[in-house]
Amino acid sequence: MQIFVTPRAEKNFDTIVAYINENFGEKTTKLFIKKVDEIFTLLSSYPQMGQTEHNDIKGFQLSPQTKLLYRIRNNKIIILSFFDVRQNPKKKYK
Repeated sequence: MQIFVTPRAEKNFDTIVAYINENFGEKTTKLFIKKVDEIFTLLSSYPQMGQTEHNDIKGFQLSPQTKLLYRIRNNKIIILSFFDVRQNPKKKYK
């Protein structure tokens, strides 16, 4: 399955990467990016692996702080958001 990243998810990802780089350095940033790439590879083979979060939205915990939210539509995986789980949970699906 192909993976598509929404502009919102791309912005979330860029913000997280910038934060990690600023606070934890380049090595940790590269590890996070590698982990996301590995999850995308897994998702393309096993799209149902995430837990159902809300209606047809699935989630996958990337780290203790970050959850990946996605939806499957027409043989495509649509990455909706990289969500910081420390935020207000009501923001998760907006």
